[in-house]
Amino acid sequence: MGVRRAAKGVGDFLIETVGEAVAEVILTLLACALLACLALLAYLSWSFSPRLTLAGAGLLSLFLAHGAWQTFRAARKGRRRGLTAVTTVSFTLTAMTALFLLLYATGCDCL
Repeated sequence: MGVRRAAKGVGDFLIETVGEAVAEVILTLLACALLACLALLAYLSWSFSPRLTLAGAGLLSLFLAHGAWQTFRAARKGRRRGLTAVTTVSFTLTAMTALFLLLYATGCDCL
Protein backbone atom coordinates (compact mmCIF):
# COMPACT_ATOMS: atom_id res chain seq x y z
CA MET A 1 0.00 0.00 0.00
CA GLY A 2 2.86 2.40 0.80
CA VAL A 3 4.52 1.78 -2.58
CA ARG A 4 1.36 2.72 -4.48
CA ARG A 5 0.96 5.92 -2.50
CA ALA A 6 4.62 6.82 -3.09
CA ALA A 7 4.32 6.08 -6.82
CA LYS A 8 1.15 8.16 -7.04
CA GLY A 9 2.88 11.03 -5.20
CA VAL A 10 5.86 10.92 -7.55
CA GLY A 11 3.56 10.80 -10.58
CA ASP A 12 1.56 13.79 -9.34
CA PHE A 13 4.79 15.69 -8.69
CA LEU A 14 6.08 14.98 -12.21
CA ILE A 15 2.79 16.01 -13.83
CA GLU A 16 2.76 19.25 -11.85
CA THR A 17 6.41 20.00 -12.69
CA VAL A 18 5.91 19.39 -16.42
CA GLY A 19 2.72 21.46 -16.36
CA GLU A 20 4.53 24.39 -14.76
CA ALA A 21 7.38 24.16 -17.29
CA VAL A 22 4.92 24.15 -20.20
CA ALA A 23 3.03 27.11 -18.73
CA GLU A 24 6.30 29.01 -18.31
CA VAL A 25 7.23 28.39 -21.97
CA ILE A 26 3.79 29.49 -23.16
CA LEU A 27 3.92 32.69 -21.08
CA THR A 28 7.43 33.48 -22.34
CA LEU A 29 6.35 32.98 -25.96
CA LEU A 30 3.30 35.17 -25.37
CA ALA A 31 5.50 37.89 -23.87
CA CYS A 32 7.91 37.70 -26.83
CA ALA A 33 5.02 37.95 -29.29
CA LEU A 34 3.57 40.94 -27.43
CA LEU A 35 6.97 42.63 -27.35
CA ALA A 36 7.44 42.01 -31.07
CA CYS A 37 3.99 43.44 -31.83
CA LEU A 38 4.72 46.55 -29.77
CA ALA A 39 8.05 47.05 -31.53
CA LEU A 40 6.40 46.57 -34.94
CA LEU A 41 3.67 49.05 -34.04
CA ALA A 42 6.26 51.62 -32.96
CA TYR A 43 8.30 51.06 -36.14
CA LEU A 44 5.28 51.33 -38.45
CA SER A 45 3.91 54.42 -36.75
CA TRP A 46 7.33 56.10 -36.81
CA SER A 47 7.80 55.29 -40.50
CA PHE A 48 4.34 56.70 -41.26
CA SER A 49 4.78 60.00 -39.40
CA PRO A 50 7.37 60.76 -36.68
CA ARG A 51 5.53 63.91 -35.59
CA LEU A 52 2.22 62.12 -35.26
CA THR A 53 3.93 59.30 -33.37
CA LEU A 54 5.43 61.72 -30.85
CA ALA A 55 2.14 63.58 -30.49
CA GLY A 56 0.28 60.31 -29.94
CA ALA A 57 2.86 59.15 -27.40
CA GLY A 58 2.51 62.45 -25.57
CA LEU A 59 -1.27 62.21 -25.47
CA LEU A 60 -1.10 58.58 -24.35
CA SER A 61 1.34 59.59 -21.60
CA LEU A 62 -1.01 62.32 -20.38
CA PHE A 63 -3.93 59.88 -20.48
CA LEU A 64 -2.02 57.28 -18.45
CA ALA A 65 -0.66 59.92 -16.05
CA HIS A 66 -4.24 61.02 -15.31
CA GLY A 67 -5.14 57.39 -14.64
CA ALA A 68 -2.14 56.98 -12.32
CA TRP A 69 -3.04 60.18 -10.49
CA GLN A 70 -6.62 59.00 -10.02
CA THR A 71 -5.46 55.55 -8.92
CA PHE A 72 -3.00 56.67 -6.24
CA ARG A 73 -4.67 59.78 -4.86
CA ALA A 74 -6.83 59.72 -1.73
CA ALA A 75 -10.15 58.07 -2.48
CA ARG A 76 -13.28 60.19 -2.44
CA LYS A 77 -16.72 58.94 -1.64
CA GLY A 78 -18.72 57.65 -4.56
CA ARG A 79 -17.89 55.84 -7.75
CA ARG A 80 -15.50 56.89 -10.46
CA ARG A 81 -17.34 57.79 -13.63
CA GLY A 82 -16.64 58.72 -17.20
CA LEU A 83 -13.13 59.69 -18.19
CA THR A 84 -11.79 59.05 -14.70
CA ALA A 85 -12.90 55.41 -14.76
CA VAL A 86 -11.51 54.89 -18.27
CA THR A 87 -8.11 56.39 -17.42
CA THR A 88 -7.89 54.42 -14.18
CA VAL A 89 -8.66 51.12 -15.90
CA SER A 90 -6.27 51.96 -18.76
CA PHE A 91 -3.46 52.76 -16.34
CA THR A 92 -4.08 49.55 -14.40
CA LEU A 93 -4.05 47.42 -17.56
CA THR A 94 -0.91 49.14 -18.82
CA ALA A 95 0.84 48.62 -15.48
CA MET A 96 -0.12 44.93 -15.44
CA THR A 97 1.10 44.51 -19.04
CA ALA A 98 4.39 46.20 -18.17
CA LEU A 99 4.83 43.92 -15.17
CA PHE A 100 4.03 40.88 -17.33
CA LEU A 101 6.63 41.95 -19.90
CA LEU A 102 9.16 42.69 -17.16
CA LEU A 103 8.77 39.22 -15.67
CA TYR A 104 8.50 37.11 -18.83
CA ALA A 105 10.06 39.03 -21.74
CA THR A 106 13.42 39.12 -19.98
CA GLY A 107 13.69 35.38 -20.65
CA CYS A 108 13.04 35.97 -24.35
CA ASP A 109 16.18 35.45 -26.41
CA CYS A 110 14.91 37.71 -29.19
CA LEU A 111 16.38 40.74 -27.43
